[in-house]
Amino acid sequence: MQRLPRPLAGIDCGVQTLRVYSRPGCHLCELLLDELLPLVRGRAGIEVLDIDGAAHLSEIYGTRIPVVELDGRVLCEYRLDRQAVEDGLVDGNEGRGQPARGAKGQAPPASPSP
Repeated sequence: MQRLPRPLAGIDCGVQTLRVYSRPGCHLCELLLDELLPLVRGRAGIEVLDIDGAAHLSEIYGTRIPVVELDGRVLCEYRLDRQAVEDGLVDGNEGRGQPARGAKGQAPPASPSP
């Protein structure tokens, strides 16, 4: 599978990796990546996949790009959905030794003492 020649391709700075399906010259893809990188920096990696480099990806995604996926789940298409990415990262960190967060990034309430 061919990857885009971008500095973002293969960045691995966390336990999770967001996949961004894209193609060279895609303006919406560039905008999404520019917004996504600072949002996930230090919390997740970003793998940029060129859909034109693999016939099956081109067939699946066609003009439906960019697509952001985490653990096989599509988080957003065309434009960055910051909340969906935030929620996906929080949900994905639960059970991985990472602290779960409640609403607005706060720690979940403590359990009542017996």
